[in-house]
Amino acid sequence: MKAYKPHYACFSCQKTFKRRLLKDIDRDMQTSAEAKCPQCGGLMASMGMDFKSPPKNDNSQWQHIQSLYKVGITFHSCGCSGPGYIPQDKETMISYLEKIRSQYEESLTFWRNRIEPETKEERNKDYQRNWLILSTVSGNAKKQGVSNHEGIDYWIRRIHEVEERLRLAAI
Repeated sequence: MKAYKPHYACFSCQKTFKRRLLKDIDRDMQTSAEAKCPQCGGLMASMGMDFKSPPKNDNSQWQHIQSLYKVGITFHSCGCSGPGYIPQDKETMISYLEKIRSQYEESLTFWRNRIEPETKEERNKDYQRNWLILSTVSGNAKKQGVSNHEGIDYWIRRIHEVEERLRLAAI
């Protein structure tokens, strides 16, 4: 059986290489070692199994791929359905991240305006109405409930993360 190998990119050499994971070689290994470029010896970026590299001489595409990687957008998936949405240029990447921030801010508004349930019955009704929103913050939402403070903290952290990604995208 042939292993489905992830792709690694060297932005300096503008080359990609497929590499088997160490856990495919030794099942007891929990993590893979860092991948080094066979040509220059520098660290390579783990781009995922669905990555298709641009031509070696397409500097603008390589720069864009590096920008995507810098903000955490890669081509990781199970290989079946693809990596999801990948912005095609810097402007659409910034627009995409701004849209995510806007969605996170809407979730934060929900938590700031929510009346926190006090009784078990109120928690059950709240869970039935808002189970998806509550479960996003805590996997144990049904049993223990989720406080507004937990929800607010969670979404503030997520907003800060996407703002950091936006800051990196603007560089």
